[in-house]
Amino acid sequence: MKRHIGRRCAILVLALLLAVLSPSALLYRDAVHTDAVVDLPEQKLIALTFDDGPRRSTTTRLLDGLAERGVTATFFLIGCQIADNEDVIRRMDREGHQIGIHTFDHMQLTELNQADFDAQVETTRTLLKDLLGHNDFLLRPPFGKWDEGVRTRANCPIILWSIDPEDWDDKNTARVVEQVVSQAQDGSIILLHDIYPESVDAALQIVDRLHAEGYYFCTIDQLFAARGLSLKAGQVYWNAYP
Repeated sequence: MKRHIGRRCAILVLALLLAVLSPSALLYRDAVHTDAVVDLPEQKLIALTFDDGPRRSTTTRLLDGLAERGVTATFFLIGCQIADNEDVIRRMDREGHQIGIHTFDHMQLTELNQADFDAQVETTRTLLKDLLGHNDFLLRPPFGKWDEGVRTRANCPIILWSIDPEDWDDKNTARVVEQVVSQAQDGSIILLHDIYPESVDAALQIVDRLHAEGYYFCTIDQLFAARGLSLKAGQVYWNAYP
């Protein structure tokens, strides 16, 4: 029995050491414990983002995989999916992930009047604020569609992307991984969807592949802050290229 316990302790210590030494561990720990951004001017930084969640089965498995790798990401959530997933969203927030708004029911925002815009964006903002106790949520318009009305009404930065493998199309894990890895650059923003099992598999393989190439994963706020760039309400951002 003592020998068995000793083996389990050794395995636990090894797992902890691996977590500490993972390429994004410094970013992850710093974000969670000090709310600071690690200054890594010479490192390759990249942001992994997910749309259309949360979905309990796939999002939870993704969070498990990201936690094992010491990686933080940014999740743009659908407001109508907040109910019954509050614990999943609290976990995202607690583990250092950034949370954004992707409208209440995936509605294209362009050419909406103020009342319809508020029903999509401000309703979701209020739900997240009441759940998490803060109000620093970014906006990602569905389909990447924006106009001057969206910019005027956003009340926060608008985040698009520089790498989109369209993982929703054929749900081909291998293709998505190769497309993202081949296009990765310092300062890129990757778009994936955490509602498909194949996309979760692809995301974790992407993390492993890009870790091996020396990339650090971080949230949108961390990415821009590390590059000395200020995110401003109503402005649209595709990347944080040096």
